[in-house]
Amino acid sequence: MNSLGFNKSPADTRVVVAMSGGVDSSVVGSLLHEQGYDVVGVTLQLYDYGEALRKKGACCAGQDIYDARRVAEACGFPHYVLNYESKFKESVIDDFVDTYLQGATPIPCVRCNQTVKFRDLLKVAHDLGADCMATGHYVQRLVNETTGHAELCRAIDSGKDQSYFLFATTQEQLDFLRFPLGGWKKEQTRAEAERLGLITAAKPDSQDICFVPNGDYADVVKRIKPEAGKAGNIVHIDGRIVGAHEGIIHYTIGQRKGLGIGGGVSDGNTPLYVVGLNADKNEVLVGPKEALARDTIYMKDVNWLCEAAALAGDVLVKIRSVSAPLPATIENGVLTLKTPQYGVSPGQAAVLYAGDRVLGGGWIEKTALKTADFLPFDDSLAA
Repeated sequence: MNSLGFNKSPADTRVVVAMSGGVDSSVVGSLLHEQGYDVVGVTLQLYDYGEALRKKGACCAGQDIYDARRVAEACGFPHYVLNYESKFKESVIDDFVDTYLQGATPIPCVRCNQTVKFRDLLKVAHDLGADCMATGHYVQRLVNETTGHAELCRAIDSGKDQSYFLFATTQEQLDFLRFPLGGWKKEQTRAEAERLGLITAAKPDSQDICFVPNGDYADVVKRIKPEAGKAGNIVHIDGRIVGAHEGIIHYTIGQRKGLGIGGGVSDGNTPLYVVGLNADKNEVLVGPKEALARDTIYMKDVNWLCEAAALAGDVLVKIRSVSAPLPATIENGVLTLKTPQYGVSPGQAAVLYAGDRVLGGGWIEKTALKTADFLPFDDSLAA
């Protein structure tokens, strides 16, 4: 049995490596090649919005494609660049824009993994006769000896763990995928890159959404849908109009700063927060912090990596990529948080865990507070 779980020699095991041009995937491809595997590197060209988006931090743009090619050439394994601009726009960018217009907060990295990378690219890997596809994601893939199926688990490096972004991975995809860095700390990856002499060894990690390298997502949305900048009212949950906005896309649930509301709106000038976005009325709803509290989450488009029919009782759930898992219970697909949380936003994901194992997850469609008789607005994601 080789290190990738196949009962044959590395030389007889073909691995397609998804190479973004960063240090992580560069190490995966180079290390597997060094170990004697039949490595084929593939990089996806995902967009071409001109030089403004080709700056440091934008993945799969010109410099990143060049870096991935240089790594493959230096190691001596084949490398292909596939133009997936139209698929990426349709599956990721259009969804990103539409979700903002609905008053929700999207996670384009999940959509990218769910569609372009783990649907379309896996088909390419199969077409190339690969035994598996490897990526530079920081997650662990552990095989259950009883079922023979792979389980998705959090990475050893909790600060780099990307399991939240992979909740939509299907069981069939997971059985085909490999994540060689899941048991590593980031420092080890950098050290390996130095040892291997990779040009990406000191390349900084991308901190932004790949097609929004300067962080100005609203600009991207407005360039694609100019109507996204339509002005409207900022409304207090008690019904008062307390300000004006230049497009609900500039606001997110839980936001406190940058509301542009003067003093005297609330008693004692206590802070106001964005507590809801009403896309139908083009309104930004604000209120006190306590109006943000939610303890019930309704999900849609749920993907399970366990026996969903038997899933009931206590679980852990992450409602943001950077938050710690929270204790909750699940019954009939509805999540109840044991402690109310603030700023839970439709459009984000709720990912369930049992210890370190990912049980599955879904997109947050609607939230509620069971201890309240009603919410002053309906926060459900528009259809």
